[in-house]
Amino acid sequence: MRDLVEIGMGRTARRAYDLDDVEIVPSRRTRSSSVVSTSWQIDAYRFDLPLVTHPTDAIVSPGTAVAVGELGGLGVLNAEGLWARHANVEDAIFQLVRAAEDLEDPTAVGRVLQELHAAPIRLDLLSEAIKTVRESGVTVAARVSPQHAAELTPDLIAAGVEILVVQGTIISAEHVQRDAEPLNLKEFIGRLDVPVIAGGVSDYRTAMHLMRTGAAGVIVGHGYTPGVTSTDRVLGIGVPMATAIIDAAAARRDYLDETGGRYVHVLADGGMTVSGDIAKAIACGADAVMLGSPLAAASDAPGQGLYWTAAAAHPSLPRSRVAAGPDYAVDLKTLLFGPSSDAEGVVNLFGALRRAMAKTGYSDLKEFQRVGLTVRR
Repeated sequence: MRDLVEIGMGRTARRAYDLDDVEIVPSRRTRSSSVVSTSWQIDAYRFDLPLVTHPTDAIVSPGTAVAVGELGGLGVLNAEGLWARHANVEDAIFQLVRAAEDLEDPTAVGRVLQELHAAPIRLDLLSEAIKTVRESGVTVAARVSPQHAAELTPDLIAAGVEILVVQGTIISAEHVQRDAEPLNLKEFIGRLDVPVIAGGVSDYRTAMHLMRTGAAGVIVGHGYTPGVTSTDRVLGIGVPMATAIIDAAAARRDYLDETGGRYVHVLADGGMTVSGDIAKAIACGADAVMLGSPLAAASDAPGQGLYWTAAAAHPSLPRSRVAAGPDYAVDLKTLLFGPSSDAEGVVNLFGALRRAMAKTGYSDLKEFQRVGLTVRR
């Protein structure tokens, strides 16, 4: 029965929970972390880590996409970002860093980012960025917004993209535009020969609708990071992540029954800043996590100490700030696998996931999704 509370006369709301509100319950057995598997597979593509990068230029360049892929994850390029618009991205990011130093004008860096994204997308630059990833041998993934998916996707696939991510702050099965044909995701995905991951969503019904479009994966959440993402402040929209993931996992289960066996992967995007959050997201039902701000601590992150999401560059209504990233820096391999001398869960992110699975007695991710949970309130 849904946990409803009365918020006024004749109006109730559902009680929802964030990742901070839930804890993982140990089981009756433990096992060695050396026998734990964190691998997962989407369509024909197998990964050693349940890691997909949030598609922001702050953490994903062609080079870092390769590095993430070689370490077992999936790096996602932003096909509408700086690498698609500027031949000298280092200079563009230097402009952002200089603007961020202007303490008297806190909106300066946001304006610079908007100006940089006002430059047109150049298919030659985009193809070159994709080529760099493709030639490394890792899986090639790129993100487009629903508004530009139909326009850009043929060129992305021709350039070598193997997994397409259609992502907006909030996405639906049909994106309606003024004076233009709506993007019908079911028809769009049906014409493609590559798997599509779509999102973000925050509720059971929308997750189910996206699964019925033929998407191989559904992104849950809108990349929320405290102090960075402002969708809740700007639009008033948001669902606590633990509840959002569990609801999407329920849609996945019901869709599996509805189709007689078609499994759609759930990717959690947002609300994760430490390794315990990653473990809780998987425990709530996610197949993989889409990390943003935690990866800004990588010493080779392109943002040079800054972090933002794609929504920060919206020309009229940004829903993300350009903010300072973590005040520490380690190489990407150490960030993901350790060793760590910090006890706060910000380094050795996936070593900690393996340990959480081992301490609760589970040997793989799908088993771990059945672990017991409790709430703090």
